[in-house]
Amino acid sequence: MKHLKSFALLVLLSSVFSLAGANSKMHLFQSVAPQKAELLQEGSEKKFCPICGMNLPMFYKTNHAASVGGKAKQYCSLHCLVEDIELNHTHLKDIKVVDTKSLKFINATDAFYVVGSKKKGTMSMISKYAFANKADAQAFAEKFNGKVMRFKEAYEIAKKDFDNDARMIAKKQAMMAKKGAMIYKKQCQKTDKKFHSIAEAKAYVTDNNICTNLNPKQLQAVGIYLYKR
Repeated sequence: MKHLKSFALLVLLSSVFSLAGANSKMHLFQSVAPQKAELLQEGSEKKFCPICGMNLPMFYKTNHAASVGGKAKQYCSLHCLVEDIELNHTHLKDIKVVDTKSLKFINATDAFYVVGSKKKGTMSMISKYAFANKADAQAFAEKFNGKVMRFKEAYEIAKKDFDNDARMIAKKQAMMAKKGAMIYKKQCQKTDKKFHSIAEAKAYVTDNNICTNLNPKQLQAVGIYLYKR
């Protein structure tokens, strides 16, 4: 059991923060080319998860979205959706999820989730991929393991596992913030601006070109640092 927990931790840390682009040979199952990703948000932060700052096209196959006050909000994962609802008490309407096969957004309540497959999860040790058709979900589960279920059950699993996942994510973010501080010192123009989210910090960095030659992993690290400092 101890070995299984250690393995699960390694899977989480590698899948959550191994960003495509840091290594051109790396490919995440969740990733799609930017032109294939449907971004429902608006503004300079539209390609970043509002909760964790992760690049949405990079983790597109686990994207969720919802309407908040008449505006779209898009998340990299079910974990971040749960955080916004349970911790931030955000009232979400019309929750959607990306169909892993078609890459189109569908109503989450109509989707069939495969939970616990061999494919890596986003922001969670237990992966969760959604499909519009039950047959597609069953085929995916047969090939990569996992259990087919509906949104409500997948949500409850994400909610149950949230604290453990969040602790591990916080530990990794603390490490990345230290790296971000070093990158910021060497490659960025200084700013005293305060940020309300990692996404806001990343958008500011890219919109104002205050850093040079940052790959996606470095941008995430700098964004975390600027937000947490």
